[in-house]
Amino acid sequence: MMSIRSLAGACLSAFAALGAFAVPASAQNYPTRTITMIVPFAAGGPTDVISRIVTAHMAQTLGQSIVIENVVGAGGTTATTRAARAANDGYTLITGHMGTHAASVPLYPKLAYHPEKDFEPVALLAGTPILILARKDFPPKDLKEFIAYVKANAEKVNAAHAGIGSVSHASCELLNSILDVKPVGVPFNGTGPAMNALVAGQVDYMCDQIVNAVPQINAGTIKAYAVATPERNPSLPNVPTTAEAGLPAFQAQAWNAVFAPKGTSPAIIATLNAAAIKALDDENVRKRLLELGSVIPQPANRTPEALATLVKNEIAKWTPVLKPAS
Repeated sequence: MMSIRSLAGACLSAFAALGAFAVPASAQNYPTRTITMIVPFAAGGPTDVISRIVTAHMAQTLGQSIVIENVVGAGGTTATTRAARAANDGYTLITGHMGTHAASVPLYPKLAYHPEKDFEPVALLAGTPILILARKDFPPKDLKEFIAYVKANAEKVNAAHAGIGSVSHASCELLNSILDVKPVGVPFNGTGPAMNALVAGQVDYMCDQIVNAVPQINAGTIKAYAVATPERNPSLPNVPTTAEAGLPAFQAQAWNAVFAPKGTSPAIIATLNAAAIKALDDENVRKRLLELGSVIPQPANRTPEALATLVKNEIAKWTPVLKPAS
């Protein structure tokens, strides 16, 4: 017959065993309810479009809905701060990008989060080349004329962007620094609204991710002077590279990626990463992303470790460019 002391010991051992398996079991069952994907910009912008395309497929793989929640403000940092403070249970994620997880560091000295310390990298979704764009009736006909015109009218022209720290802001800061001009900046709550203003002729030019611009360029509602990558983009074969057009120093490509709050279980991260990879390998997803001009990451660049390295390198790249502008 078991003594009281032995029975108590057995119970404690049983509880300890249950405790040891509690977290892994939870991770193994993940997800059991709807996941919220925060998008730090307005609906219709590049980050929103890419996020919706990829997460729709991820939801099928995971067997749970993924609801997109657009949270605008402060160049994406309002939403990113919220995501950093969310519960690390895998049910609140964010589609971040070069602006929220790199450019924000030098631009916001009092940033309420740190991209490397407050997030778990999940997966890189897509690269998005940057284009130099202008309203359709902007006088310059090509990039060389654009450079001359902006330099001659620097105090009169204006440039739209999606808020301080956004991709459109950071990339145009790089362009303006190369041209040594300081045009009037016109901020909007997202790249979508900024693009609408460009189409309406309310602003002169902007630097934008290709995903947001292909439909407008093809429709002739805006001008595209060049793409800031070494090679032309298949979705816009007639748009020259910056090197071809006379400004080889301007090279810029943004990216979008999924992040989870710091401390999220490695098992949950692995589950999400696998779902993202499966989406990127899907023929329909790839077709839609490529039609928009996105660059689909190679397998070696889809791991959480590769994304962590990308964030570290991007912070180092953009800090010297944007520090003087802060």
